[in-house]
Amino acid sequence: MNAAKQVRLGEEDGLLHIIFPYAPALVEWMRTLRGRKWDGAKKEWTSDLEVEAVKELKAKGFTLCNKLTVMLNDKSSLAQVVIPQVEVNGMLHPLYPFQEEGVSFIEFKKGRGLIGDEMGLGKTAQALAWLKLHPELRPAIVVCPHTLKINWARETEKWIGEDTEILDGRPNGHQPIGSILIINYDVLANLTEKVERNGKMVREELLGTGWIDHLPKAAIVIFDEAHYIKNAKSGRTKAIKSLCKGVKHVIALTGTPILNRPIEMYNTLNLLAPNVFGNYWRFAQRYCNPTYNGFGWDFSGSSNTEELHALLTRTVMIRRLKKDVLPQLPCKVRSIVPLDITRLDKEYRAAEEDFLGWLGGIDPDRMERAAKAESLVRIGALKRLAAKAKLSQCIEWIEDFLEQGEKLVVFAVHKDVIDTLMKHFGDIAVKVDGSVGMEDRQKAVDEFQSNDKMRLFIGNIKAAGVGLTLTASSNTCFLELEWSPGLQDQAEDRVHRIGQEADSVTAWYLLAEGTIEMEIALMLDDKRKTLDKVLDGKDTEDEALLTKLLTKLKEGRNK
Repeated sequence: MNAAKQVRLGEEDGLLHIIFPYAPALVEWMRTLRGRKWDGAKKEWTSDLEVEAVKELKAKGFTLCNKLTVMLNDKSSLAQVVIPQVEVNGMLHPLYPFQEEGVSFIEFKKGRGLIGDEMGLGKTAQALAWLKLHPELRPAIVVCPHTLKINWARETEKWIGEDTEILDGRPNGHQPIGSILIINYDVLANLTEKVERNGKMVREELLGTGWIDHLPKAAIVIFDEAHYIKNAKSGRTKAIKSLCKGVKHVIALTGTPILNRPIEMYNTLNLLAPNVFGNYWRFAQRYCNPTYNGFGWDFSGSSNTEELHALLTRTVMIRRLKKDVLPQLPCKVRSIVPLDITRLDKEYRAAEEDFLGWLGGIDPDRMERAAKAESLVRIGALKRLAAKAKLSQCIEWIEDFLEQGEKLVVFAVHKDVIDTLMKHFGDIAVKVDGSVGMEDRQKAVDEFQSNDKMRLFIGNIKAAGVGLTLTASSNTCFLELEWSPGLQDQAEDRVHRIGQEADSVTAWYLLAEGTIEMEIALMLDDKRKTLDKVLDGKDTEDEALLTKLLTKLKEGRNK
């Protein structure tokens, strides 16, 4: 390489590093490059990585490193980073090869990066595997939406076998002692609270009432659903920045398509790599298709997306789509998302206690058909109350899923649950339940299959779980359960049929923790594993499952 005038690509920061003998005219020209900066200690200039800048430097007689030379001929090659592979020992379950690559990427970036894989590809497992690589990095603090806190605790136990402490509400003097702490965004800082002022409920700032001042200094911070901090002025964003200040290792997770709305990820990128993404205005002007509307700038668009993708993958991000890793995936993946209804379960707990009291006076071995019929009614009431208690969290989860740009098929049992979903999601959803005639059912299916604006299909498991083809999505979500695993499997298969572009589908089960839903789900899964083929949902199978459930509940009460 010419020692006089040369340009190399920085592996760690993704910037152009430029050196040349001092010449006033060349210095003046350097000041015209976007993002240029003089490093007095290293006696070199740096500038943003842009194809046009590389072309201009070459035209000025600079010698380019090999990677930059290749980039001019093939822009996509810039995203191809050679990552040394690492081996994660002691995992309780094996990782897929692409997940191992994700762990290696975070290791290569020294524990500071963004895992941007599509939903369902195991971002949580990859982050936990990196934690397993570094047991010396404790305490670890995980920040996530409140709907995912229990899931993080379960996944931690599943993958690496470490105990966690879930933090909720206000600290009230509590000093966390767990090695892996899990907290949700909204209680991390707790910056505002509703208070009464002149007869009206208003929000008032209450600095210092959250967990920030009570948390131990983190060795690593992992924040899930990173798009939650897209607003720089929000309490969430301020809390995350405060928590991460001075922390060497920070891992962000999100499946939201960054290149569609780059401005929403600026805060995350700035937090992970401030030396690369340190100027909001420059980032917005270059990558957010800025338009001036007469009152201010609109940065909701996207521009120079190839260049941004190359910059992200070179510096902080690894992202894989489901279609990219299909050969590694099973045909169907089931995932339970446990939801915490502690604050909303008074009505459910009262009904549960009443049911268990009634059950305590009955001998399951001599239970008459009439008693079983009554137990079905009582259990149905419990299932309905559990669905009611978790519904707001289910809606939040669905909203987060739709943020990623994919369609989703949602199944439920009760009409009021389906109607609530339809009312909330309005113009982007269609439904099929017992109230929808055959002709309108097909219209709903056609709308979901062909209309990009129809993002959500909401169906009753029995009414919509058979005969329909819903291959516009590769994801199903269950808010409630039927008695037969056969019915669940048939509903799952609405998106797993001929015509499905994705060969792997994911079935999400959103279940209320500590309720009868979990008991039924475990039994359904156990029964499914004992069968050689899908059940046909016969009443005899339903009755056997009911008897087993009643026996288990009665035994649990007698302990």
